[in-house]
Amino acid sequence: MCAADESAQSPVGAIGRVTVPIPADGPGEVLVSVRGGSEAYAAWADHPIGINLRVIVVECISARSVIVEPFPA
Repeated sequence: MCAADESAQSPVGAIGRVTVPIPADGPGEVLVSVRGGSEAYAAWADHPIGINLRVIVVECISARSVIVEPFPA
């Protein structure tokens, strides 16, 4: 779903930082370190996540959309 070559392109497992708060009922935005740079993704989560918090990508739902969870401190 994310890319033709899942192993090289998938952001799953990557650490990111919330740039637009993620509400309970819609997407926010995360900046994720992938492929030697940073890319912005629309992000959903089970619970609201505030701006500047670190997250981990747990699922890719489209080329530019991911599901994240808070990254353990």
